Amino acid sequence: MSLVPLHVIHLAQDDPRKCTARKLGKQGLARVHNKADLAPRRGYLLDPNSTVIMGPEDRELIELGASLVVLDCSWKKIHESINFIEGKTNLESRILPILLPANPVSWGKAGRLSSVEALAASLSILGHNEQALSILQPFNFGKQFLELNKEPLEAYSNAISRDHVSELQLEFFG
Repeated sequence: MSLVPLHVIHLAQDDPRKCTARKLGKQGLARVHNKADLAPRRGYLLDPNSTVIMGPEDRELIELGASLVVLDCSWKKIHESINFIEGKTNLESRILPILLPANPVSWGKAGRLSSVEALAASLSILGHNEQALSILQPFNFGKQFLELNKEPLEAYSNAISRDHVSELQLEFFG
């Protein structure tokens, strides 16, 4: 199984010392773009405002070499940031099923994942567990993220459809 190309659209809205996206870039684990129009043309944008949940239907495009792209911005500015990049990319938007963050900034706030947690969750759901583990390695909370979400991530990755993923998240998080 080949590595999934990982990209970050970086809007420089957060504390640089806490920015997981920059660290991914420095480690060579993701390509960081300061402009949305420099992001790849084919793939999925992880978008908490999307109405389409990431599921097994998304594996085919990823296996054809498509990218996973995360928007690195402040959670306080998420709506305006999504609106800002809309139309600047042809990526398909996907929302992740509910998971618990382990990062120190948003620990335990359901759904408020850091960039690295969002990418790792996507990789796990799409069956790229080794790559998910490798991108979390440089972060103190990486293993905790996987442990905290072990059961939901396993269930989401074994789901038979997008609708099944939606049902599963309700079972786990009500």
